[in-house]
Amino acid sequence: MGLSEEEELQRLVTKKSEEIFLEVLSKLKDILGRKSIGNQKDLEDCKRDLYHHRVLDYCSAALRFNPAKIPGGHTSMTQMADLLSTCCVGIGSLTDRDVFHRRFLPSVTDNILFLTQRIMNRAMMVSNPDYPGHAMTDATLWLDKSQTEMMRLFRNVFNSLSWLLQAHPHLIAHVLNSKYYESVQMSEDDEVSAGILTMWYHLFRTNSAVISELTDKALYIITDDIVYKMSSSSNPVIGSAAVKILLWITEQKSPSVSLQLHKRYKGLDEMAMKDWRGKGFDAALRQLVHRLQTEEPEKHTRAQYSSEERVRAACVIQAAWRARQTRCRLKKLPRAVSVLQRSFRERRRQRQEETEKRLAEEELRHHVHLRRQRAIRQFRQRQLHLMEILPAEHLARFLGELENKAALLIQRVWRGHRERRHFEQNRYQLRQHKAAVTLQRAILAFLKRRRSRRNLGAVSKCPKGLTESKRAELNKRIEEHISLYPSSVVSAEGTQALHEKAQSMLQHHLMTRASDRAREQHQQALLAQINTDMELLQNAPSLKAIGEEDSRLFLSRSAPVAMRARQAHNALLQSTHLPWWRKLGDEFLSPESLSQHDYDAEFESLYLGGR
Repeated sequence: MGLSEEEELQRLVTKKSEEIFLEVLSKLKDILGRKSIGNQKDLEDCKRDLYHHRVLDYCSAALRFNPAKIPGGHTSMTQMADLLSTCCVGIGSLTDRDVFHRRFLPSVTDNILFLTQRIMNRAMMVSNPDYPGHAMTDATLWLDKSQTEMMRLFRNVFNSLSWLLQAHPHLIAHVLNSKYYESVQMSEDDEVSAGILTMWYHLFRTNSAVISELTDKALYIITDDIVYKMSSSSNPVIGSAAVKILLWITEQKSPSVSLQLHKRYKGLDEMAMKDWRGKGFDAALRQLVHRLQTEEPEKHTRAQYSSEERVRAACVIQAAWRARQTRCRLKKLPRAVSVLQRSFRERRRQRQEETEKRLAEEELRHHVHLRRQRAIRQFRQRQLHLMEILPAEHLARFLGELENKAALLIQRVWRGHRERRHFEQNRYQLRQHKAAVTLQRAILAFLKRRRSRRNLGAVSKCPKGLTESKRAELNKRIEEHISLYPSSVVSAEGTQALHEKAQSMLQHHLMTRASDRAREQHQQALLAQINTDMELLQNAPSLKAIGEEDSRLFLSRSAPVAMRARQAHNALLQSTHLPWWRKLGDEFLSPESLSQHDYDAEFESLYLGGR
């Protein structure tokens, strides 16, 4: 590589952006194309210079760029992965070999697997609009490549990975532990499964010594996936690749491995012959079945399976089913993630709007405060200017007026504060006073209506329009009528006496009407009280259930009545202790007539007689 090209690439990769992706890709193609035709040593030196100048670091990081921002999209990124794997193979000796093998190559492997997972997801989205991750794609998703083109790119990336693993077998364990490879491995698509198996087949066929270098754990991870794909698919490509990979493994490993495979996968030979016979690879299938059956113990039949073997077979079925359930849940995971992302973005947008609104309000308040301060400052400046202009006597009067206004303002504020505090302290008394006034107003209005109703028929009023002349005329007519038709029962003197008696009685009635009405009201109040007491006595609870508060309802408000009731109660209690022969007479009808001396004597004699 010339000095100018080296300097130009080194200058480009310092930007670390998507804008120079195509430029770096075209220059790498040109440089590697020219160096591959020349000497092999020059090609190794070129790859080593690219690594030392951190061009390969940019290429590795570029595999994680957003394809929508790169011209060519996934096609350009696939070409970059191919060039990166080519540069990592045959690089020659390095001064920092441990860093290259333990840090750089694992990061390159992760980035290639990340690109593989991204292309697989895009292929699934293109083929299935209802794919769970469809909600997270851009609006240009349907303008992307078709599924066939995406699967071709998927196989090309796996070929690049296979080329890298052939030169560096220690990366196989890193690939098997990668989360991106696990995500690709869990796919149920036949083309994805065929791409994975084809990669392992090309890797083992090109470098068969890799199988011997693998640990049993890594080898069993690969064989578990192969056997599962064989049992769950009917694609001949998958079956052919799986059979050939298992055949390579059984040929390269020791015989104990074949026996372990036979023990690990019970019935693999029968399943392979039953499902894959006649699919175009019968020769390889027969070799695999023969190699598995040669290590099979004698007299081994399905009817002789022990309980332990049956349990192991059940565990394999359960593991397969749980793996399928896990894959189904992982397929639904992007939808949940999209919902969470949508809710999070909506919440973040709301918070941003609230923050912007609060900042706008604070800014508005700040501007209002500034304008107010500016207006006050201008007003005070005008006042000072006027004070400078005014004569001394006018200035003194003006300052006095200002002092008076300030004093009045202070007094008004203080009195308002004092009255509000006093009002808060006396609010309850004010409410009581207002309630009392309202009650009194209502009572007075009620009493006024009652008096007006009672006075309607009390005294007959003079008819309207009666004058003295009409009164004299009416009296004359009455006298003429009496003289024409005298009474045969009562004489005129008797009638006059009766009239005077009626007038006196009417006057007496009018004078005693108020006291009679008061007596009548008192009687009605007593009757109402008696009725209330009777209802209380009828509805009274038993003595066991009554309390102190309830007992106060039965106390009389009249002191003489309460005294008489207490005497009657005491007399009744005394009569309960009398002998039976004392209750036969008439005196028992009034037990209170017994004296305390008689009661004590009778009680004492009764007590002594009992002893």
